[in-house]
Amino acid sequence: MKRSQINARMRAASAFFDACGFRLPPFAFWSPAEWRARGPEADEIRRCRMGWDLTDFGSGDFDRTGLLLFTLRNGIPGDTAGTRPYAEKIMIVEEGQVTPWHYHGTKQEDIINRAGGRLAIELCHSGPDLQLLDAEVTVSVDGVCRVVPARGRVVLSPGESITLYPGLAHTFYAEGGRTLVGEVSSINDDTSDNFFIAKAGRFPAVEEDTEPLYLLCTEYPAARP
Repeated sequence: MKRSQINARMRAASAFFDACGFRLPPFAFWSPAEWRARGPEADEIRRCRMGWDLTDFGSGDFDRTGLLLFTLRNGIPGDTAGTRPYAEKIMIVEEGQVTPWHYHGTKQEDIINRAGGRLAIELCHSGPDLQLLDAEVTVSVDGVCRVVPARGRVVLSPGESITLYPGLAHTFYAEGGRTLVGEVSSINDDTSDNFFIAKAGRFPAVEEDTEPLYLLCTEYPAARP
């Protein structure tokens, strides 16, 4: 992705968050220069990869296959002294923009439609060798049990949520307009707990055609001595 495209997406996301009455924490708006001046007091943000996160999943077409996320809080797997055992994200899903089929080995998550359009989620059990299984799926939608066929859909309107357990494969996209989506989960580990059914990249290569507006969560400089 070009840096200019990432910057434009960040500006549009900030405006949409404001329009929805959702406020990001102060570190969301630290400039690259401010990050270079930060010492170890900001190490939790660095280590837990909190902050801006945009991906096209290696597709080269963010508008069709992509996702903008901001990690508000997170822990570190295996760290029992110092970080939290849970995570929270806020995401923007554009109409028709697909997050590809994937599942998590250990993370359990609630996906919440916070505002905007509808969020369509397709569900399927996963099997060995990244297979999708032909078996019906039982899930909790706001505490109410729902049963859907393999690859069946659950459509969430604003205010509705669904609980996704480890091993449950899912893909999602927005219908009816740009959608603000929350995620509350156990610790998020993007380096080892994402299993894509079709080959996909989690973090994009960035073409530096302009200066960054804000840094991505994978780009923070080390703490100033």
